[in-house]
Parts: sequence; C-alpha cells; structure tokens
Amino acid sequence: MKRIGILTAGGDCPGLNAVIRVVAKAAHQGGMEVIGIEDGYLGLVEGRMRPLRPDDVSGILTHGGTILGACNKTNPAAHRVNVNGEVVVKDMRDDIVARCRDMGIEAMVIIGGDGTMCGAALLVERGLKVVGVPKTIDNDLWATDVTFGYDTAMTTAAEALDKVHTTASSHHRIMVVELMGRYAGWLTLGAGVASGADVILIPEIPFRMEAVAEKCVYRSKHGRRFTVIAVGEGAAPLGGKVVIDRVDETSAEPIRLGGIGRFVATEVEKLTGIESRSILLGHVQRGGVPTPHDRLLATSFGHHAYELLSTGWLDRVVVQRNGVIDSVPLEEVAGRTRTVPLDHPQIRAALGIGTSFGQ
Repeated sequence: MKRIGILTAGGDCPGLNAVIRVVAKAAHQGGMEVIGIEDGYLGLVEGRMRPLRPDDVSGILTHGGTILGACNKTNPAAHRVNVNGEVVVKDMRDDIVARCRDMGIEAMVIIGGDGTMCGAALLVERGLKVVGVPKTIDNDLWATDVTFGYDTAMTTAAEALDKVHTTASSHHRIMVVELMGRYAGWLTLGAGVASGADVILIPEIPFRMEAVAEKCVYRSKHGRRFTVIAVGEGAAPLGGKVVIDRVDETSAEPIRLGGIGRFVATEVEKLTGIESRSILLGHVQRGGVPTPHDRLLATSFGHHAYELLSTGWLDRVVVQRNGVIDSVPLEEVAGRTRTVPLDHPQIRAALGIGTSFGQ
C-alpha cells in the first residue's frame, strides 16, 4: 500500500491530533504517503485534500481539536446540495470512491464516533477500504471499552461540578449541571461519581421527579443545605420523553438534545421550595488539552490502525477490550450504541454511598 487517506468526522474531541500524528509518522516510516482530508466527509465530497508529511504533524500531540477540521453535517449517502435555489439530496458515495481512486488513495483511516462509523460502512458498500478509529466524548461506541476524548471530557465535567459545589453550599441552593453524552450516560456517570454529585440522572435510568425532590429535602433537613445534580442531556423522566432543543435538518444527526437541566431545576424548585439554578456546560466539554490517558489511548489506537493497513486487514475498527488493543469488523460497530449497564460497578458504588438516581 503506497498511499492512504485520513479524516476526522463528527464532533471534535481531545486526542484527534494524536491519532493523525502517529498515523502520518508511522506511515512515512513504512513507505506510505498520507493524504489528509479536510473537514471530514465534506472534504471527501468537495475534494479538499492535502499531503501530510512528518513535519506537518510534529508538535500536535498535546493540541485539542483537529488540524484537519471536522464536520458533523455530511452524510456521504445523502449530501444536501443547492441546485438552482432548491435543496437536493444526492448520494455521493460513487463520486467519493472515484475521487479516491483518481488520487491513488488505497484505503482510508476514518476517525469518529457512531455516526461517523455509519458513514464509513456506507462507503465500504461502494468499495472504499477503511480502518476506523473510535473517538467520542460520549464513550458510547459499540465493541470498545473506552474511546479517546472521554477521559478529558470527564475531567472537565468533574472539575466543573467541583466548582459548583462551593457556590451551591454558599447560597444553599440546588444546582443542576447538564452534561453531554446524548443517549448514553457514561460522561454524566463518570463525572458525577468522581465529583460526589448528590443526584445523577442518566438516560439508562428514567427518573421520578418526586424522588429527586425527596433527596433534596432530606439533605436540607439533615444539615446539608444544598444539592448538586448531574444530569445527562438524554435523561428523561419516567414515562416522559427526552428534551429536544432544536432540529437541524441540515445535519446528518438532526436532533439536538438540550434543556433537561432547566426542566429539572424548574420542577425541583416547585416541589421543594428550595432555590434552584441550572447550568449548561456545553461545548467546553469538547475542548482543551487532552489528558495523558487520552494521548496514550489515541496514540495506541492510531498505531494499531496503521498496523491493520500495513497488513491488509481492512474494513475494521480499532477497539480496546479488557485492556488489550484489538479490532472488530466495521459492520459490528456501525449503527449500534453502547449504553451504561444497570449493574455497572460505578452505579453500584454510587448507590452504596447514598447517591440518588431519581428512582
């Protein structure tokens, strides 16, 4: 294999540059040329590509984001284009495969989460050779125990919850912090347990608003005149639905969750009479310098991706299972979400110290 491509799709997260760096450097040493695709699948559609040499990736290990750019609004099989003032949806997969063939790109390293892997599977159907590398702060990709980006985001979220403790205790308030994670509770659970949140609400466990209020009142009556609640954006009350902030029809994933934190704060204040505030932590969870753990994991993932390419073992996704770096077929991962099991040790530990999950 003489020439490979690499792209970063979906939302950004810390550790992407570490993967780009190791793939480009290892491939150069192995006699391969690397072509960087700008802005994920959008760059494939529009043909925006550039060579990546070792000097181009030197010094980026500790940088957040991605030097190639990212885009979470492009579906290779359903790309929206403006034709004479009208939006037309086109399947661009054959064009993408033909462009890669013309460029001499024999295989692609595609770095992304569940939506990105679905896009990769669609391209494989048309003949593109792929190795996937799992990234997402949500930690919800199927078949891998962990994704890079999660540790950094969890650290950021836990530090924010730590800071909220002081203002909550000073003003004797209920403070509700809404975290990312979509339909999986890994980020909220990890940050909530690490920071000692009093209530943790995750998508996997529908909550009762009355139970949340009871926890707040109990704390207030027993000398703890404040409560910190960590809530995942995909959490929902028992018998209710997730709160949707908006629908973006231009995106490959149009539903934008958001607002559950405000809902919980409003309802718990009604039920308890205790002043409540909500905080939307937002995209700060995606930013910043990757933790050493994420740098190591991203580097290990990226190098294993190169090893798969160099041995011709393609259409697979790099994973970590039981501490071992491995790979699984792409079709096992695409379209599936890894949620928090209800018997997870972190849930059991939190329950053991009196944390409420709103049940």
